[in-house]
Amino acid sequence: MQKKHVQAGKAIQRRTGKTFYIATRFLPKRVRDPTHVLYGFFRIADEVVDDAAGVPPDEQADRLESLRVQALGERPADDPVLIAFQDLRERYDITDREVDEFLDAMKADIETDRYDTYAELETYMRGSAAAVGVMMTAIMEPDDPEAALPHAIKLGEAFQMTNFLRDVREDVLERDRIYLPLETLEKHDVTESQIENLEMTESVATVMAEELRRTESLYREGVAGIRYLPEDCQLPVLLAAVLYAEHHTVIRQQGYNVLASEPSLSAARKLWCVLKTRWHWHWNRDPEAVFRRVSAVPTTERGQAERGPDPRPDEGVPTR
Repeated sequence: MQKKHVQAGKAIQRRTGKTFYIATRFLPKRVRDPTHVLYGFFRIADEVVDDAAGVPPDEQADRLESLRVQALGERPADDPVLIAFQDLRERYDITDREVDEFLDAMKADIETDRYDTYAELETYMRGSAAAVGVMMTAIMEPDDPEAALPHAIKLGEAFQMTNFLRDVREDVLERDRIYLPLETLEKHDVTESQIENLEMTESVATVMAEELRRTESLYREGVAGIRYLPEDCQLPVLLAAVLYAEHHTVIRQQGYNVLASEPSLSAARKLWCVLKTRWHWHWNRDPEAVFRRVSAVPTTERGQAERGPDPRPDEGVPTR
């Protein structure tokens, strides 16, 4: 991969994936550069459907098919990130299946804007999130990929679920999408129109709390596999998990009201997550133990109360 092609992916990641970009900076260069390329490819495909105001569905689908043939090397690439992705795919033996599943999931976003059950959402995430985890595992080259992969898939799903829960307002207003499973809404007597009209109620809060718990179980499964990754990749992946999961703290602090405003991490809060994770990692190289100590994800539903409050820079802790 040429430097200018990697830089194109890096620019996309720095602009659109600031949380993951922080964790990426801690990866060794042999993995960091391919990660920039992967993220750039994922984002280019994602933007075909997410930033498609006024673009007819047929045109969106055609653009995704164009990306597919270029990504698979069936046609010369017309974008520096795609040129680099072609090289990366061959170097790390990323299968056509993973590329197809990812792009098929992006294509599903053109026509599907509601999911009746979590099982349906999980099927969607097999392409949109799990394929990402598979490709990231490939470029890290663990000694035992078969042990690492199931956990990488769960962690990819956890990241995406956090994004869904964080972006409920944005997805409704900008894309008329609801990723919250309709079965969960129905279970708590919440209607689609309530979400569409951004009507916050105690029942909506209950829905959010339930989906947060489901997502946190994915984090636990995902983090359990970090030990199978190369040693120089474990802290960056752990840090990514801590940063993404920190959104759960913000969601809970604002009373689960993701309809009024999107939960976001301040620069100070991100820095605090980095500092405390690195500090505990210095003394204990067990990813699960560090995650339990520093993340927003309790070991059990009672675990957060048992662990006690954690000081936050947003609440007056000095950041320098």
